Order: sequence, then structure tokens, then C-alpha cells
Amino acid sequence: MTEPKDHLRSDPANGYEINDLAKEDAWRMFRIIGEMVSGFDRLSGIEPAITIYGSARVRPGDPLYETTVEIARELGNLGFAIVTGGGPGLMEAANKGAHEAGVTSVGLNIELPEEQDPNPYSTLTISFNHFFARKVMLAKYATAFIAMPGGIGTLDELTEILCLIQTHKMKPFPVIVYDSSYWSGLIEWLKAETLTGGFISEEDLGLLVVCDSVADVVTTVHEWYNRQRLTMKPAIDMVKRPQRRSAGARGSGRTRTGKKEGPK
Repeated sequence: MTEPKDHLRSDPANGYEINDLAKEDAWRMFRIIGEMVSGFDRLSGIEPAITIYGSARVRPGDPLYETTVEIARELGNLGFAIVTGGGPGLMEAANKGAHEAGVTSVGLNIELPEEQDPNPYSTLTISFNHFFARKVMLAKYATAFIAMPGGIGTLDELTEILCLIQTHKMKPFPVIVYDSSYWSGLIEWLKAETLTGGFISEEDLGLLVVCDSVADVVTTVHEWYNRQRLTMKPAIDMVKRPQRRSAGARGSGRTRTGKKEGPK
């Protein structure tokens, strides 16, 4: 058997959570259950709440940081608790806005090899070892979700929420992405490739909303919470709808020469 390259070898000191599941006994399951029970206990009663996702790498003073503070503060002034991943960057900004509004500011921190310290603006901090237990808590108590610009973690959280709504595992409500210039590439790809290919339906994107101002975010949340209606157009309506491919055209959409097939 070929030996793995040195840079691909597992380092036992890293403690890879998923890989280690099969190497421990049932006690790990009890620890996971303990995290879930603790989360349910401590978060019970925080509703209505808004979950805000976003990059951990944006620093105070950045316009995006200050906008996130403002969004959370305005939503807090309406009486919504704010829930974040508890770390730095835009998570910190959202917790800061909630703190300024005097509402519950929840930080659901995750313990990582490169330690993520809870930010100082959380008034209710819970630390998790397991991402999946933390994700349940990020989703369970929210009335709406707001994804600020971010990286892989933000994309993971955004698509998981869309999947839970699509599969009817979660009551539908707005999934707001802030800053059309940041998210337009993803939305155009979803429409041009996944929607056109028939891999998703228009309804799957029906509650994905793009906002470019604090006022639009606040209005979208407020109108949905009070009237169950969207005042902003769904993301599906923002870009010209692509021509739907036939079932036989699904797949790569390329000919054997590697060129994109044109419309027939």
C-alpha cells in the first residue's frame, strides 16, 4: 500500500473530531448529548432572536464591521435577541450591536485548535466542542438569518440553513444576505447552473433575500415577523432568469471538445 505523503499524515495531537468518532467509546456520545442539553437549557426563552453570520477576519473600524453593529443594534431596538458564533470579526460586531441595544447578546463559541476566544460583547456565552451541536443552536431559536460577507464557515452555515428550509426540517423564514456586490456571483451561479440544470427549484430560493442597506434588513425582518410577508424581492428575481435546460442536458453542460453547449 502506498504510504501517504508527509503533509497528508494525520497528527494525533490535532484530535480530528470526525475521524476520532470511531476510535472512542460511547462516552463521546454522552458529551455530545450534554452539549445539546446545556444549549437547550440556557437558550430557552431568548426568542424572538436573529442569527447573524459573517467573517471572523473583519476588524473594528472597517465599514462592514460598523454596518454589522448598526444592523444588530437596530434589530435589538425592535426587541430581537442577537445570536452569533461568538468569535471575533463580524460576530463580535453583531454582539456589540446587541449589547448597545440592551438585548440578549448570545455568543455560541466553538473550541478550535487555533483557539477562538469569545468576544467581550456576548452577555450569554456557550462554548461547544462539536460543530453540529453548535449549528443546531444557531438555527433553532432564530426568526430570521442574516449572512454578512464571510468565508467558508459563513457559506457552510448559509447553505445548511437553505437546505433545512428546502427539506422542511425548519419552518421557512427569510435568509438575508447582505451586500449584493459580494453575493451576486453565488446567486448568479445558483440560477445559471443549479436552477437551470433542474437541481433546485425556484421555490428553494424563494426566501433568499439580498439587502444593501440597514433599513432593508430591518424592514425585511420586521415585516416577516409581523405579517409573514417579504417586502424585498427574493434573490431569484434579482438576476435575469436563465433558460431552463432539458433533463437530458444536465451534467457538465460541455461537449467532448470542452466547449459549452449553446442553446438549441
